[in-house]
Amino acid sequence: MPVLTRSNRPEELFKGSNGTTIKPTLHQSRTRFLPVEFDRNGKLYAKPDPDRPAHIQDYYKLRTECLRNRTLFEDPEFLADDSSLYIPDDLSSPSPYKWLRPHEISPEAVFVSDGFSRFDIQQGELGDCWLLAAAANLTIFPVLFNRVVPEDNDAIKGGRKGVDYAGIFHFRFWRFGQWYDVVVDDRLPTYRGKLVYIKSSTQNEFWSALLEKAYAKLFGSYQALIGGSASEAMEDFTGGLTEAYDMKEVPKNLFEMIGKGCQSYAMFSCSIPAPPREMEITTAQGLVKGHAYSITKAQAVDIETPRVKGKIQLLRLRNPWGNHNEWNGAWSDKSAEWRYISEESKTALGLTFEVDGEFWMSYPDFLKYFERVEMCHLSPDCPIAQQQGRFAWKQSSFEGEWVRGSTAGGCRNFPDTFWHNPQYIVNLEDPDEDDDEQQCTMIVSLIQKNRRSKRNKGIECLTIGFAVYRVELTDLKQKPLPKSFFINQLSAAKSTFINMREVTCRFRFNPGMYVIVPSTYDPNEEGEFMIRVFSETASNMKENDSTIGVGDLESSVTDAQRMTMERLFVEVAGEDGEVDWMELKLVLDRCFREDLTNSGFSKDACRSMVAMLDDDGSGKLGLIEFQKLLTDIARWKAVFKQYDTNQSGHLNPFELRSALQSAGYTLNNHIVNMLMHRYGSKEAEIWFDDFITCAVKIRTMFDIFRARDVFKRNEAKFTLEEWIVKTIYS
Repeated sequence: MPVLTRSNRPEELFKGSNGTTIKPTLHQSRTRFLPVEFDRNGKLYAKPDPDRPAHIQDYYKLRTECLRNRTLFEDPEFLADDSSLYIPDDLSSPSPYKWLRPHEISPEAVFVSDGFSRFDIQQGELGDCWLLAAAANLTIFPVLFNRVVPEDNDAIKGGRKGVDYAGIFHFRFWRFGQWYDVVVDDRLPTYRGKLVYIKSSTQNEFWSALLEKAYAKLFGSYQALIGGSASEAMEDFTGGLTEAYDMKEVPKNLFEMIGKGCQSYAMFSCSIPAPPREMEITTAQGLVKGHAYSITKAQAVDIETPRVKGKIQLLRLRNPWGNHNEWNGAWSDKSAEWRYISEESKTALGLTFEVDGEFWMSYPDFLKYFERVEMCHLSPDCPIAQQQGRFAWKQSSFEGEWVRGSTAGGCRNFPDTFWHNPQYIVNLEDPDEDDDEQQCTMIVSLIQKNRRSKRNKGIECLTIGFAVYRVELTDLKQKPLPKSFFINQLSAAKSTFINMREVTCRFRFNPGMYVIVPSTYDPNEEGEFMIRVFSETASNMKENDSTIGVGDLESSVTDAQRMTMERLFVEVAGEDGEVDWMELKLVLDRCFREDLTNSGFSKDACRSMVAMLDDDGSGKLGLIEFQKLLTDIARWKAVFKQYDTNQSGHLNPFELRSALQSAGYTLNNHIVNMLMHRYGSKEAEIWFDDFITCAVKIRTMFDIFRARDVFKRNEAKFTLEEWIVKTIYS
């Protein structure tokens, strides 16, 4: 199984001033950001919530309070000091920067001047050209831009406090399937009265600087933005799906992919990696190393020279610095090659020759000088797709979890556990509309969630990837697919395993059904993930998992066993002729002392056992209930012994699901994951008393539900009081 390690890419790693390696990280307190939803036109659904927690910042509420009190907003969540500039480990020396509001920087300050444009943005001292490249792409699509940069943001009014200015702004970003509204004040870091970081080409315009501040807040600091990936920013700005290619291994139809992507409003970025000592060095061709460029157009243009007549493939690129640093080779501004195309073609291209960082180059030169290209495909639920009616992609997505001892099975190198990973079925029934080979395009994206927010605790990205297998209907009779299937089948495709936030691969398959198995490289590595599939025709993606159910739980009891249980009952039952949880513990600890740890069954476990059969809520068991409980425990003990083959006193990782199924309970991944979180040890082992407690809990919940599922529709109704009583007592 191939593995790549995220190492020394300059756009992904960088050195802090104290010499430590730093990477972008999602801010710890991301839950303080307000989740938002949009309609088909990209407009925000208005959902006022008077019960919203106080730590969730609501732009409209905060702005109203500031206007009422005639104060300018000061964000307590992202302070105007060094704590917002640097990550905590790099606060050894104070910065020379002063935080100023826009009208303190420019007397004629405005939020936006003469509309938004890809030429508005210029890089400052922060190494976040990847963010600039994504933001420049975003300006091309007003409906997408206004989703990230809401139109109802304040006017700044150049220092004159109008009724609509409160020094508060908000921006919206996508994170793992959810949009969040991020609120900031307009105090910005400056040096000698000038902006330190992103600035506009128009000196009195501040939307881009405030966008950068909101994005820095999302990740915890400005410094966290240094050295990121343009693909991540493009995803966070659109909710789309990204894929990347190194020029040494580009698909033969890459230019067509770029052209088709441009027609479907995809966003593109490209770069020339560089060693640390060559970062931002300009080459002889006018290109900057270690720098992210955006691709804004792809066009095959008719050309006619004295010797050649045909088409030339051209790409339009932009340097986010927005200055004279431009490509100076063939098809650059005012190069001789432009003489060979017609004026009509020049007009159709929108050709201009300005000192603005934008230039054209031929596709062969692009492949020669650039080393990496990233593209972000917009999701079908974005406003552009909704307005167009027909869109290039259909999307399916699921969220899942790798849990130690349950669903964290590792890669295919571990056949005994690989099949325990979550499995997802896609059904590609129809080939792509314009595919001559009658094949189906499918892009699979696997994102691991919330790892970067934990890096200050020493938790890095897991090494993740996935494999894809062709399946038939007969294979799917057993859910999930068993170990034998994966041992006897070769994968139809697979990704590389790498320790990055996201792994994405594009495939072309014959029509049919396929199962995708996402995993970490090694077993028993825990993490949350999101898997998405983009396809040109519907994929009907679904999780390939067990249907929850319960079998026949009745057990036969011999006369001798019945008499023994009656004797035990008489010995411990009090004067009331019933057994409470303390008396039950005495019986169980004595009967199962060889199977238990020194402390025996816990108080909570014994109470749960009583509650399972205590129909009248007395907290005690009668003889019939007592006999039934001991019978169940004896049956569960037999199952436990069956799987505890080495008599260690515990079930090994990955055995809980099978053991419970042998006990009569069919559970899916989500439930087994929760049980492992609740009852598994640090080593993902299940000890005997925990197994019995787990079985009691499952039996109780099944009984409670079935008693209320009167129409046998897998539906049960409870009042709030009834549900609280049932869940607390059981």
